[in-house]
Amino acid sequence: MIRLVLADDHPVVRAGLRQILAEAPDVTIAGEAVDGPDVVRAVGALKPDVLVLDITMPGAPFLALLENITRNYPRTAVLVLSMHPEERYAVRALRAGAAGYLSKEQSPALLLDAVRRIASGGRYVSQALADRLVANLGRPGGGEPHEALSQREYTVLCLLGAGKTVKAVAAELRLSPKTISTFRTRILRKMRLRTNADLVRYVSEHALQV
Repeated sequence: MIRLVLADDHPVVRAGLRQILAEAPDVTIAGEAVDGPDVVRAVGALKPDVLVLDITMPGAPFLALLENITRNYPRTAVLVLSMHPEERYAVRALRAGAAGYLSKEQSPALLLDAVRRIASGGRYVSQALADRLVANLGRPGGGEPHEALSQREYTVLCLLGAGKTVKAVAAELRLSPKTISTFRTRILRKMRLRTNADLVRYVSEHALQV
């Protein structure tokens, strides 16, 4: 039996997912979570086989939350469920430790297939995304500038790009302002940008989110 925690802040979405998953004879919903801290508590207490995680959970930057779960609870496979296009977030989520990425537009059958696959130790991405990943093998530097950033750099980029100050970003990530300033300098250099205004413009144009 696959023990699963369902994490989404929208009650209607959770109810729909719960109904789909409850129909599977090999899946049981051990718990639910509605925000970032709730996710950490639920996974820590219940130790599920699978966490179905919405990408826009309130209460914590998404990548920081995902890295927290995959680092501290490596036996829990994470399936990221999102309304956002794969090309925007899937690779970043997989790099942060997710075992799979699925659009909310996909069918219930694919959701169950993804849950079963990652519960058995596999990975799940759509065929379209798999084809893109294969096509990009051996083509370093061929993607967008932000794709060359580390997970932490990407998170700092998104927060600064949202208009937050260095001090505010430091408080949110529990790091020193000096550390965030160092990240900022590194990000500007890697992306060949010059100012915070350039960062804000880039994040807005690419619709990036943590």
